[in-house]
Amino acid sequence: MIDTDLSGRVVLVTGSARGVGRELLLAAAERGASVAVHYNTSDEAAREVAEAATERGAHDVTTVGADVTDPDAVDDLFEAVEDDLGTVDVLVNNVGNFAPVHWEEMDTDQWHGIFATNVHSTYLCSRRALPAMREGEYGRIVNIGYASSEKGLISPKNAPYFMAKAAVLMFTRMLAGDTQDDGITVNAVSPYVVENSAEFPDELPRGRPAAFEDLIQAVMFFLDDDSDYVSGENIEVDGGWLPEDV
Repeated sequence: MIDTDLSGRVVLVTGSARGVGRELLLAAAERGASVAVHYNTSDEAAREVAEAATERGAHDVTTVGADVTDPDAVDDLFEAVEDDLGTVDVLVNNVGNFAPVHWEEMDTDQWHGIFATNVHSTYLCSRRALPAMREGEYGRIVNIGYASSEKGLISPKNAPYFMAKAAVLMFTRMLAGDTQDDGITVNAVSPYVVENSAEFPDELPRGRPAAFEDLIQAVMFFLDDDSDYVSGENIEVDGGWLPEDV
């Protein structure tokens, strides 16, 4: 297990009221960070996560609701976190809707929603976090991608999601290069099927979905101080999934 020490760090995980985001935030809490639980509409779930984070050893905890596809709401989100905990040292861009609908059957709002939640939220939150990170000469940004999306693998059923996640990975590499002299690293973790997924293929690599802990270990590698020369990279947590399996 990677024993990353996050004591003294302020960690914001978008979409951390449930699912992968919840588990990543609690893992940061266990490592001594001050954590910001972000939610959009799940305020009750966010309060439960905040209580769990305190029990697991978080230095301090706050909960903030915001639509991270809205620039003004993102500004308000960061201002609230800064007021309660201090400037954000670690940002995990986890928000991203998924709609298993053939692209021709998807309405325009669904299409734009996929890109807004996956790409625009990552851009807006990263842009807002960077000034303070640059000033402090320290920052860690981890974006959640999707396995094999950077390889041109596009299923007609999931086309906009794959395309959006490919954009997230391209943004990750660009931002890593743009911050290489600022004490900031920007990386991505890309799962295939995770244990909380709504649908499971008939066959899975290694006979199981990715456990939350599999993703936690990949993210913690990027957050560890000993990984400060690793930037612009993507770890696929997919058990060896092959593109032709789609």
